[in-house]
Amino acid sequence: MGFGDYPAEYNPKVHGPFDPARYYGKPDVPLAQVKLSEIGGWLGRRNKSPRAMASCISRAWWRWQHKYVQPKRAGIAPFFQLISGCMIFFYVINYPKISHHKNYKYH
Repeated sequence: MGFGDYPAEYNPKVHGPFDPARYYGKPDVPLAQVKLSEIGGWLGRRNKSPRAMASCISRAWWRWQHKYVQPKRAGIAPFFQLISGCMIFFYVINYPKISHHKNYKYH
């Protein structure tokens, strides 16, 4: 299994055309439906390898692409989302530098 290969769970005869935004593994209970007493077992069933994390990020990227960027009549939402994300990212990485410039009221 190298870089750029299909997932091992993908079967073109069963699943049809490949969709990079779809998880082809065994379905599990969604996080929203997990009870508090079952969270430990649910987290234990997750694959925490770096390859699984990269696949998760890739699927999220493609879901975002299919929803906001690639529709026939895409709006301006992805540009505002990208700009907002960049603003938040640069604020977080520059926070230690700008936190020293707070205005204090002494009276």
